[in-house]
Amino acid sequence: MNPICAALDLPDPVSAAQLASRLAGHVGLFKIGLELFVAHGRAAVEPIRKFGLPIFLDLKLHDIPATVEGAARGVAQLGVQYVTVHASGGTEMIRAAKRALPGVNVLAVTVLTSLEPADGEVLRLARLSIDAGADGVVCAPGDVAPLRKELGPKPLVVVPGIRPAGSAAGDQRRTGTPREAIRAGASLLVVGRPLRDAPDPAAAADAIAREIS
Repeated sequence: MNPICAALDLPDPVSAAQLASRLAGHVGLFKIGLELFVAHGRAAVEPIRKFGLPIFLDLKLHDIPATVEGAARGVAQLGVQYVTVHASGGTEMIRAAKRALPGVNVLAVTVLTSLEPADGEVLRLARLSIDAGADGVVCAPGDVAPLRKELGPKPLVVVPGIRPAGSAAGDQRRTGTPREAIRAGASLLVVGRPLRDAPDPAAAADAIAREIS
Protein backbone atom coordinates (compact mmCIF):
# COMPACT_ATOMS: atom_id res chain seq x y z
CA MET A 1 0.00 0.00 0.00
CA ASN A 2 1.16 3.53 -0.77
CA PRO A 3 1.95 4.97 2.70
CA ILE A 4 1.20 8.60 1.79
CA CYS A 5 -1.92 9.89 3.53
CA ALA A 6 -3.08 13.18 2.01
CA ALA A 7 -4.59 15.55 4.57
CA LEU A 8 -7.59 17.24 2.96
CA ASP A 9 -7.31 20.30 5.18
CA LEU A 10 -9.70 22.55 3.31
CA PRO A 11 -12.73 24.54 4.48
CA ASP A 12 -15.51 22.75 2.60
CA PRO A 13 -16.31 19.35 1.05
CA VAL A 14 -16.20 20.64 -2.52
CA SER A 15 -12.64 21.93 -2.14
CA ALA A 16 -11.61 18.74 -0.35
CA ALA A 17 -13.04 16.57 -3.11
CA GLN A 18 -11.31 18.67 -5.76
CA LEU A 19 -7.95 18.12 -4.07
CA ALA A 20 -8.72 14.42 -3.65
CA SER A 21 -9.49 14.14 -7.37
CA ARG A 22 -6.05 15.53 -8.19
CA LEU A 23 -4.34 13.12 -5.80
CA ALA A 24 -6.28 9.91 -6.46
CA GLY A 25 -3.86 7.35 -7.84
CA HIS A 26 -0.89 9.16 -6.31
CA VAL A 27 -1.53 8.60 -2.58
CA GLY A 28 -2.70 5.66 -0.49
CA LEU A 29 -5.43 7.23 1.63
CA PHE A 30 -7.16 10.49 2.53
CA LYS A 31 -7.42 12.21 5.90
CA ILE A 32 -10.39 14.32 6.95
CA GLY A 33 -9.55 16.53 9.91
CA LEU A 34 -11.45 18.04 12.80
CA GLU A 35 -12.14 21.44 11.23
CA LEU A 36 -13.76 20.07 8.09
CA PHE A 37 -15.70 17.38 9.92
CA VAL A 38 -17.09 19.67 12.63
CA ALA A 39 -18.28 22.12 9.99
CA HIS A 40 -19.83 19.58 7.63
CA GLY A 41 -20.15 16.19 9.35
CA ARG A 42 -21.11 13.26 7.12
CA ALA A 43 -21.10 15.57 4.10
CA ALA A 44 -17.33 15.89 4.51
CA VAL A 45 -16.90 12.12 4.20
CA GLU A 46 -19.35 11.14 1.46
CA PRO A 47 -17.65 12.91 -1.52
CA ILE A 48 -14.31 11.33 -0.64
CA ARG A 49 -15.70 7.82 -0.60
CA LYS A 50 -16.08 7.76 -4.40
CA PHE A 51 -12.30 7.68 -4.87
CA GLY A 52 -12.14 4.18 -3.40
CA LEU A 53 -9.27 4.84 -0.98
CA PRO A 54 -9.27 4.30 2.79
CA ILE A 55 -10.45 7.30 4.81
CA PHE A 56 -8.69 8.46 7.96
CA LEU A 57 -11.00 10.50 10.21
CA ASP A 58 -8.73 12.54 12.46
CA LEU A 59 -11.05 13.61 15.28
CA LYS A 60 -8.70 13.09 18.25
CA LEU A 61 -11.58 12.03 20.49
CA HIS A 62 -10.89 12.89 24.14
CA ASP A 63 -13.52 12.75 26.88
CA ILE A 64 -14.82 10.41 29.55
CA PRO A 65 -15.08 6.81 28.32
CA ALA A 66 -18.89 6.79 28.00
CA THR A 67 -18.91 9.96 25.91
CA VAL A 68 -16.13 8.75 23.63
CA GLU A 69 -17.87 5.40 23.19
CA GLY A 70 -21.07 7.15 22.15
CA ALA A 71 -19.24 9.42 19.72
CA ALA A 72 -17.35 6.46 18.31
CA ARG A 73 -20.61 4.62 17.63
CA GLY A 74 -21.59 7.53 15.42
CA VAL A 75 -18.24 7.39 13.65
CA ALA A 76 -18.76 3.66 13.05
CA GLN A 77 -21.69 4.52 10.78
CA LEU A 78 -19.47 6.52 8.43
CA GLY A 79 -17.52 3.62 6.95
CA VAL A 80 -14.06 5.04 7.60
CA GLN A 81 -10.99 2.89 8.16
CA TYR A 82 -8.96 4.93 10.68
CA VAL A 83 -10.00 7.12 13.63
CA THR A 84 -7.86 8.97 16.17
CA VAL A 85 -8.27 9.36 19.91
CA HIS A 86 -5.99 11.13 22.38
CA ALA A 87 -3.79 8.68 24.25
CA SER A 88 -3.89 10.98 27.28
CA GLY A 89 -7.57 10.05 27.68
CA GLY A 90 -6.35 6.87 29.31
CA THR A 91 -6.83 3.13 29.15
CA GLU A 92 -10.59 2.95 29.69
CA MET A 93 -11.29 5.65 27.14
CA ILE A 94 -9.24 3.87 24.48
CA ARG A 95 -10.96 0.57 25.26
CA ALA A 96 -14.35 2.29 24.97
CA ALA A 97 -13.48 3.67 21.54
CA LYS A 98 -12.25 0.29 20.37
CA ARG A 99 -15.46 -1.42 21.53
CA ALA A 100 -17.54 0.99 19.51
CA LEU A 101 -15.41 0.74 16.37
CA PRO A 102 -15.17 -2.91 15.32
CA GLY A 103 -13.14 -3.27 12.16
CA VAL A 104 -11.81 0.28 12.36
CA ASN A 105 -8.17 1.06 13.15
CA VAL A 106 -8.10 3.13 16.33
CA LEU A 107 -4.98 5.30 16.45
CA ALA A 108 -3.90 6.98 19.68
CA VAL A 109 -2.26 10.39 19.39
CA THR A 110 0.70 10.56 21.77
CA VAL A 111 1.91 14.19 21.79
CA LEU A 112 0.96 16.74 19.14
CA THR A 113 3.75 17.72 16.77
CA SER A 114 3.23 21.37 17.77
CA LEU A 115 4.33 20.54 21.35
CA GLU A 116 7.55 19.46 23.01
CA PRO A 117 6.91 16.37 25.15
CA ALA A 118 8.38 15.68 28.56
CA ASP A 119 11.09 13.00 28.63
CA GLY A 120 9.55 9.57 28.26
CA GLU A 121 6.00 10.87 27.77
CA VAL A 122 5.59 9.68 24.18
CA LEU A 123 6.84 6.21 25.01
CA ARG A 124 4.60 5.97 28.09
CA LEU A 125 1.50 7.02 26.17
CA ALA A 126 2.28 4.72 23.27
CA ARG A 127 2.69 1.67 25.48
CA LEU A 128 -0.48 2.52 27.42
CA SER A 129 -2.41 2.85 24.15
CA ILE A 130 -1.29 -0.45 22.64
CA ASP A 131 -1.90 -2.27 25.92
CA ALA A 132 -5.43 -0.79 25.91
CA GLY A 133 -6.13 -2.24 22.47
CA ALA A 134 -5.30 0.62 20.10
CA ASP A 135 -4.22 -0.55 16.66
CA GLY A 136 -1.47 2.03 16.44
CA VAL A 137 -0.15 5.37 17.54
CA VAL A 138 0.41 8.80 16.04
CA CYS A 139 3.76 10.43 16.78
CA ALA A 140 6.27 12.95 15.51
CA PRO A 141 8.96 11.84 13.04
CA GLY A 142 11.70 11.86 15.66
CA ASP A 143 9.74 9.49 17.88
CA VAL A 144 9.31 6.75 15.29
CA ALA A 145 12.52 4.79 15.83
CA PRO A 146 12.27 4.45 19.63
CA LEU A 147 8.57 3.62 19.41
CA ARG A 148 9.10 0.99 16.75
CA LYS A 149 11.83 -0.55 18.92
CA GLU A 150 9.52 -0.56 21.94
CA LEU A 151 6.29 -1.66 20.24
CA GLY A 152 7.64 -4.13 17.71
CA PRO A 153 6.60 -4.55 14.08
CA LYS A 154 2.83 -5.02 14.41
CA PRO A 155 1.28 -1.72 15.62
CA LEU A 156 0.71 1.04 13.11
CA VAL A 157 2.95 4.06 13.55
CA VAL A 158 1.41 7.06 11.84
CA VAL A 159 3.49 10.17 11.37
CA PRO A 160 2.29 13.73 10.74
CA GLY A 161 4.65 16.70 10.52
CA ILE A 162 6.10 15.35 7.28
CA ARG A 163 8.01 17.94 5.28
CA PRO A 164 10.06 17.15 2.16
CA ALA A 165 13.58 18.54 2.36
CA GLY A 166 13.49 22.32 2.00
CA SER A 167 9.81 22.73 2.95
CA ALA A 168 8.72 25.22 5.60
CA ALA A 169 7.78 23.73 8.97
CA GLY A 170 4.82 26.07 9.48
CA ASP A 171 3.30 25.68 12.96
CA GLN A 172 4.86 22.25 13.47
CA ARG A 173 7.77 22.16 15.90
CA ARG A 174 8.80 18.54 15.34
CA THR A 175 9.01 17.66 11.67
CA GLY A 176 10.93 15.20 9.51
CA THR A 177 11.41 14.18 5.92
CA PRO A 178 9.49 11.31 4.30
CA ARG A 179 12.65 9.26 3.86
CA GLU A 180 13.67 9.67 7.51
CA ALA A 181 10.26 8.62 8.80
CA ILE A 182 9.94 5.54 6.59
CA ARG A 183 13.48 4.38 7.34
CA ALA A 184 12.76 4.73 11.05
CA GLY A 185 9.74 2.44 10.75
CA ALA A 186 6.70 4.60 10.00
CA SER A 187 3.64 2.84 8.60
CA LEU A 188 1.82 5.88 7.19
CA LEU A 189 2.92 9.45 6.47
CA VAL A 190 0.37 12.24 6.88
CA VAL A 191 1.19 15.01 4.42
CA GLY A 192 -0.82 18.22 4.35
CA ARG A 193 0.55 21.54 3.21
CA PRO A 194 3.31 20.14 0.95
CA LEU A 195 0.54 18.59 -1.17
CA ARG A 196 -2.32 21.05 -0.65
CA ASP A 197 -0.21 24.12 -1.44
CA ALA A 198 1.78 22.62 -4.31
CA PRO A 199 1.14 23.95 -7.85
CA ASP A 200 0.79 20.32 -8.92
CA PRO A 201 -0.29 18.16 -5.94
CA ALA A 202 0.01 14.92 -7.90
CA ALA A 203 3.59 15.70 -8.92
CA ALA A 204 4.40 16.60 -5.30
CA ALA A 205 2.97 13.26 -4.11
CA ASP A 206 4.94 11.38 -6.76
CA ALA A 207 8.13 13.14 -5.65
CA ILE A 208 7.52 11.98 -2.06
CA ALA A 209 6.84 8.43 -3.28
CA ARG A 210 10.14 8.43 -5.16
CA GLU A 211 11.96 9.71 -2.08
CA ILE A 212 10.66 6.93 0.15
CA SER A 213 11.14 4.19 -2.43
